[in-house]
Amino acid sequence: MMNRYFRIIILWIVVVFSIQVSAKEGMWLPVLLNHLNISDMQEKGMRLSAEDIYSINQASIHNAIVLFGSGCTGELISDEGLLITNHHCGLGRIQKHSSVESDYLTHGFWAMEKKDELPNPGLTVTFLRRMEDVTEQVLDGITEETNEQDRLIMVLENMDKIKQEATEETHYKADVKSLFYGNQYFLFVYEEFQDVRLVGAPPSAIGKFGYDTDNWIWPRHTGDFSLFRIYAGEDNQPAEYSPENRPYEPRKSLSISIRGVDEKDFTMVIGYPGSTYQFLTSHELKIITEISVPNKIKIRTIRMNIMQEEMNTNDEVRIKYASKISRVTNAWKKWIGMLRGLEKLNAIDRKVELEQQFVEWANSSVDRKAKFGDLMEQFDLIYKDLDKLTLANDYRLEIVGAIEILRFASDVDEIIYELDGLENSSLDFNNSQKKLKNLLDDFYADYHKAIDKKIFRQLIEIYYNDLPDEYHPVMLEKRLINKFGRDYDEFTDWLFRKSVLAEEDKIRAIVENLNKTGIKKIKKDPIYILSDQFNEVLSGVRYLNTQFRHLLNTQYRKYVEGLMEMYPEKLFYPDANLTMRITYGSIEDYYPQDGVRYDYKTTLGGVFEKMRSGMHDYIVPERLLKLYNDKDYGRYGVNGTMPVCFIASNHTSGGNSGSPVLNADGQLIGVNFDRNWEGTMSDYVYDPDQCRNIALDIRYVLFIIDKYAGAGHLLDEMNIIE
Repeated sequence: MMNRYFRIIILWIVVVFSIQVSAKEGMWLPVLLNHLNISDMQEKGMRLSAEDIYSINQASIHNAIVLFGSGCTGELISDEGLLITNHHCGLGRIQKHSSVESDYLTHGFWAMEKKDELPNPGLTVTFLRRMEDVTEQVLDGITEETNEQDRLIMVLENMDKIKQEATEETHYKADVKSLFYGNQYFLFVYEEFQDVRLVGAPPSAIGKFGYDTDNWIWPRHTGDFSLFRIYAGEDNQPAEYSPENRPYEPRKSLSISIRGVDEKDFTMVIGYPGSTYQFLTSHELKIITEISVPNKIKIRTIRMNIMQEEMNTNDEVRIKYASKISRVTNAWKKWIGMLRGLEKLNAIDRKVELEQQFVEWANSSVDRKAKFGDLMEQFDLIYKDLDKLTLANDYRLEIVGAIEILRFASDVDEIIYELDGLENSSLDFNNSQKKLKNLLDDFYADYHKAIDKKIFRQLIEIYYNDLPDEYHPVMLEKRLINKFGRDYDEFTDWLFRKSVLAEEDKIRAIVENLNKTGIKKIKKDPIYILSDQFNEVLSGVRYLNTQFRHLLNTQYRKYVEGLMEMYPEKLFYPDANLTMRITYGSIEDYYPQDGVRYDYKTTLGGVFEKMRSGMHDYIVPERLLKLYNDKDYGRYGVNGTMPVCFIASNHTSGGNSGSPVLNADGQLIGVNFDRNWEGTMSDYVYDPDQCRNIALDIRYVLFIIDKYAGAGHLLDEMNIIE
């Protein structure tokens, strides 16, 4: 049985010797470079070996790359633990440190000494220490006859054993990830650091220049970066925050090149792309393009408009919701571009054509027909049932999960459930009470009731009108319909007026002196009750959606196996899943539409051209204007211009935010921060003519640090190559 899995694995490794690999599409595991891509990369101009990029025997580039938080990438740029990532990756932390009095969002922040660097409780950075193919171990004991339920149990048990053995007697963490829907498995061993401090960030007028107008759009002029520093204990090992901790000494930090970029230069991006879906069938794409994404766009449009309106009138609210609105608008705009890109490529028709070819191929052999012949019919049946759940599941996340007070009530309910289960232990009670207090602190620190109330009012009407009665909480029928005659304004006013959860002072008073009476009062709160009813009516949706996804994963595992057999000459890469990947390409322009060419680079002059348009997203700080007028660019300018951004043909995705863009010698030339709008469909279907990653030129970073912020001491730590 194991021979079948080895054939699959070996197949997509060895075919590299007989085909040309595309440099534009693919997210490759660094451990396999020697077997897959290294010769092609070198032919395209790279001057590194596979060992220079990934090695467990010597310091290599991968040792300088981190998973920043839980969804971005960062890289070490000094031997004193200095790290660079995107401004939007650090935005939540910058916002947490900001207030009306110390508005780091508006004015920026620069620590002129290490003692001024700001701690960030809860923020971690994670280094990949090694990766290993463990397919054989994970599938140990599984045969062709093993049913899916038993297979899942055996896979999970084997994965746990592998992780335990990999981290035994170490402080490392481990994860085993499925690739190709379970046709292959890899072990990843990590080292996580908990003391990460904010070092520097430009003002939002630089770090978010263009805001929503320019988001996902090329040409870009955004200085999207922030600086942090990793601290460690005396032994250079991970440690919780302490004033006594020392800057971490990394195994490797990146050298920085200010020699610049030219068209057709080799580029490489290393990072942690989050999710891609290249193997999805036409059934899934139809759900995405016709049901799911259009409704998500509708809902997020309402949310962001309400947020922006309130933020424009109040600086305190603007600071509180800076990170929240970015999360809402980022996906919203991406989805719009993604739908356009998929339509332009006729993605669904292309999928249908592939599926028809697959069916013909499967039916042309008795053995293949027995193995793959009914796959498309199975997809049809599963997706028909899933189609009915899609809107309810999306609204569970995009409406119920997006209304802050409902989400908060659900979190409170979890702690109340703990308290209900306690008997006479005062210690346990105090612990739960403390958890409740911490929850209140976190929630109300960034909560503005007027925004949430308006969002509730608008979204609850959409929820009620779009979903059938089976998904309506009892309260909506009893109060909204029967008592208030479907008057959403009156229902919303009543709900927020009667709720203690919506009044910070009232709920804090209850929690401060928590007793059985207080717990009963919380449990009778109308928002608490409504949240509980939503959880009840939607729990079945969540469960069924999960079951259908498990079933689909089984079918996709067989489908991908079949595709590999059907196209033995093709080199397949695994979908992104927040594990370290390498992608490579070159500096390239592109043509978004007939007769229009977009150059591969932008300069500071474009910032001021946009400023003169008068749009509210194009604000320029006075100091930057003076530097521009004086042409005071220092060693970072080129022929009287200041480079800002560039584009390349590296295949990136969400999670690659903050990833290093490296030149042929492995030197840092830019920081990845976006994709072009025409290429946002690349998570599903890749178009080499349209898909580009957008990077911040490292020369602009150094210019801002040195000439704008006057923080040149940070450059003294870096290895800058001129």
